[in-house]
Order: sequence, then structure tokens, then C-alpha cells
Amino acid sequence: MKLTKFTHACVRLEKDGRVLVLDPGTFSETEQALAGADAVLITHEHADHIDVDAVSGALLAAPKLQLFAPDGVAAQLRQKAAGAADRIHTVGPGEQFDAAGFEIRSFGGQHALIHPQIPVVANVGFLVDSNVYHPGDSFAVPDGVEVQTLLVPIHAPWNKVGEVVDFVIGVRAPRAFPIHDALLNDAGRGLVEGHVTRIGAKYGTEYRHLSSGDTVEV
Repeated sequence: MKLTKFTHACVRLEKDGRVLVLDPGTFSETEQALAGADAVLITHEHADHIDVDAVSGALLAAPKLQLFAPDGVAAQLRQKAAGAADRIHTVGPGEQFDAAGFEIRSFGGQHALIHPQIPVVANVGFLVDSNVYHPGDSFAVPDGVEVQTLLVPIHAPWNKVGEVVDFVIGVRAPRAFPIHDALLNDAGRGLVEGHVTRIGAKYGTEYRHLSSGDTVEV
């Protein structure tokens, strides 16, 4: 399976001629990420994880494109792209389904707390083919599975470095790559990634930096 990182939280997975896109948000190169996509997974409703206009346009333009998202996101898209309503599916935690030939399991349930005065929204983490885990905006550790490739939210208004490191330790995937890093400059990114690389290695996780547009086999 080929994994391509786009800016911030968006990744594109390709396997056997099929394309799965996760969290094409407004910080990301959504048009490029969604080109030729067969299915889209959305972890939650925040704009940095879903560009509603771009995703709605893609659903209307591609008659076979399927989308899976928490209830609030799915409902919004059914209104925005009514012609594609039958291809927009609601997903909660603890489900298992097929998306364009990729086996998906869902975990978590809610977004990490940003502040008590900011409402907590639904957030679903996705495990793809028992391999790649995208947690969205959460540090929910998937239970009953062994993650092979962890996508790590390196920086966010809702996290701190110690929590990032503990998430990597908790999942203990053999390899890890960054997501959710658009708000960092190079100095900040280097600081956080240095801690994740050094401490993660003690627990069997090899962390590797990816820049936007980089592609790896997983």
C-alpha cells in the first residue's frame, strides 16, 4: 500500500488501483488528494479535516465516490451534495466495513478536549487494512489490534509534547509518521519530532518525518 502525506491531516492511500483519502481539509491540497479517489474517510467536522466545498464537489463529480464520516459531518454533506446522499455513510466507533476494497475499523468516539468552553465534537479514528491508523483529533489507542503504521498528531491546540510521546508509546507501532503539523514552524517541528523519535525508539517505534507530497510504502 502506498501512503502519500499532504499538508496537515490529509493522507492518501493507494492499493490495487484503488484510492482512499483521509481528512482532506482546508489546510491540505484537497484537489490533488481527491483526484481519482474511490472512497473518503472523515474523522470529524473541523475544517482542517474536511474542506466541505471540495469534498461536496468531488462527490457530485464522481458518481462512484463513497464517503464515511461521523453523523454530523454526514448530515451536512447530504444537504450540501444531495445528489450523492446515498453514497454518504454515517460511521461511529466500534464498526467494521469495506471502503473501496480497504478494510476499515473505527475507534474512539470524541474529539480531544481543547477547552471547557469549546464544545467537544464526535471524532472517529480509522484503522485501514489492520495497518495504518489515523486517530483524527484524539489520542484514542485502538484496542484489540496491533497497529503497524501510526499517524501521529504532532501538534494541535488540544495537545502537548508529553501526550504526543505517550500516544506513540501506548500504540507501539513499528513505524510512525507525522500528521497535524501545519501550525508548526521548522524549529517547533524539529523539537517535537526529536522527542518522538528518541523516546519512541525505546519502545520499538521508528519515527520518520514526511513532508507534504512525500510517499512511502507501508
